[in-house]
Amino acid sequence: MPAFHLVDAFTAAYFSGNRAGVVLLEHGPIPAGFAQAVAAEVGASETAFLHPEDDGWRLRWWTPTTEVDLCGHATLAAAHVLTGEGAAPGAHRLRFHTRSGLLTATRDDDDRLWLELPSWPVADHRAPDRLPALLGGVSGRYLGRTTVAQANDVVEVADVAALDAVDPDLPAVAALGSGGLIVTSPGERTDAAMRYFAPALGVDEDPVTGSAACTVGPLWASRLGRSELVIEQRSARGGQLWTRVAADGVEVGGHAVTTIRGELLAAPT
Repeated sequence: MPAFHLVDAFTAAYFSGNRAGVVLLEHGPIPAGFAQAVAAEVGASETAFLHPEDDGWRLRWWTPTTEVDLCGHATLAAAHVLTGEGAAPGAHRLRFHTRSGLLTATRDDDDRLWLELPSWPVADHRAPDRLPALLGGVSGRYLGRTTVAQANDVVEVADVAALDAVDPDLPAVAALGSGGLIVTSPGERTDAAMRYFAPALGVDEDPVTGSAACTVGPLWASRLGRSELVIEQRSARGGQLWTRVAADGVEVGGHAVTTIRGELLAAPT
């Protein structure tokens, strides 16, 4: 039966960060109906499914309601399981074949995992109507929408107090026509802060979002004039993401801990 792990990603402490299910299959292909049913049963914001392929691993991600193009925290969780749970012990560099192309993961001397992810910059887009109402009465500045299939709208607010006060109109967020809404601000204890809402993908608020760092990292790196920065995600569970921004992508780093391990009693069909 497939091995199953529940991992808290972008945290070094149990029961914080972002939960991800990780399902290890002996071979592919990954049955989409089975994966969707498991992800709905697990109930984490994403569940990763992977199996050996060529010189690496085939990796796909599902929310409780749909498959997505990229998930940073579930990739971090998958790398944590492979390097720490015996499937790829001692591996210095993991290669993942995904719908977003080839992704890699490495572990540094501080036991932090680093993912090489694409950059998702913001482009001009028509601002939503009644932006303060969308944010629950908080004033913000609409920055635009990312130019990828799994697009996000991006809003900046004044500070972390305003960020914490955001109480979005989730049906209105789901109706924006994008995958989700990133709200970001200057950091208080870190260089930048953010929250992420994706009700259209079945995730009202994501606790920590590696793919959002593909947008927030380059945005604040440009603002601050340096390539390395730390981002805090100010959800109820909270988490930290380290980023290194380059011309051709973003490295996103973080820790992870396994909270549950076992096996699925339902086999893929």
